[in-house]
Amino acid sequence: MSDVLEVRGLRRSFTQAGVTIDVLRGVDLHVDKGEIVALLGPSGSGKSTMLQAIGLLEGGFEGWIRIEGTEAASLSSDQRTRLRRDALGFVYQFHHLLPDFTAEENVIIPQLIRGATREAAQERAQSLLGALGLAERLTHRPSKLSGGEQQRVAVARALANRPVLVLADEPTGNLDEATADIVFAEFLKLVRDEGSAALVATHNERIAAKMDRVLRLREGHLEAGAARS
Repeated sequence: MSDVLEVRGLRRSFTQAGVTIDVLRGVDLHVDKGEIVALLGPSGSGKSTMLQAIGLLEGGFEGWIRIEGTEAASLSSDQRTRLRRDALGFVYQFHHLLPDFTAEENVIIPQLIRGATREAAQERAQSLLGALGLAERLTHRPSKLSGGEQQRVAVARALANRPVLVLADEPTGNLDEATADIVFAEFLKLVRDEGSAALVATHNERIAAKMDRVLRLREGHLEAGAARS
């Protein structure tokens, strides 16, 4: 298998009231093509900080991040934006859907930004939303969807441009347990069907156990867990 993500020596510190807090202390990791990896740790352990770095969403980090063989630090701001748009998909705890657009339009828009035709983008949106059980909800705006349905739309949006890597930050953390189990199972199936890899931050041991491999973030370092049999 080939790496879609390779990280070496990732460090991030914050200074508050004159005190320096080391959140990431030289993190190394890789994610292989098609692999789904859990990033496990309690709230405040640095999981979101790590995903922000890998997602090229924030500066101030030391170390290097390579996505599909491209080292991000060597890129210009515009080049990083294109790499983020073309290679990465994002799912957050809160769906962050565009409230004035329908479920279908929320999945169409990122494809149009990348340059897809309206027809192709619509066909892709309908396919993804249909796979997530939302074929009858295409024309509904987020306010008319349940929490689980909104998060399904967010999953479809993350996969709309066929990313090589999906970064998910507590993707079911805002849902009740029963809904979370259903949505996460659908997320896993769709990511696998699409052939994407995923790095999923969670504090939920039960959800982490469903993935291919578990990494634990402790005191700024990663500890590898056993791969799923």
